[in-house]
Amino acid sequence: MAKRVTKVCKLQFMAGQAKPGPALASAGINMPQFCTSFNDATKDRMGELVPVIITAYEDKSFEYVLKTTPAAVKLKKAAGIDKASGNPKTQKAGSITKEQLREIAEYKMPDLNANDIEAAMKIVAGTARNMGIEIK
Repeated sequence: MAKRVTKVCKLQFMAGQAKPGPALASAGINMPQFCTSFNDATKDRMGELVPVIITAYEDKSFEYVLKTTPAAVKLKKAAGIDKASGNPKTQKAGSITKEQLREIAEYKMPDLNANDIEAAMKIVAGTARNMGIEIK
């Protein structure tokens, strides 16, 4: 018999730095067990923001899926900026090259709804445009 799902949570933690708190408490899981498992799984990605989807079951057990770092975080790092533009149509926050765009698209490919790298590049370019980052 299959376990019943009680909750599905989408959260973000810094790699290797998850700790028990209110966000995890709402998931209804064994927090120390999750934190230990998550930190071990992400210790090679230190310094990155890691989205995670946690599926909690009735018996307090859980499963989780790690995702790639958000494109916006990667774009800000590549452009060397702290903040995106407040008005992207008139104010440009920074710029990146086509090669940097390709690298980010290749990294994000598993989480994007794209069949090839060109389509992934268009998706990431749209995110960059909305942040006020030019592509040269």
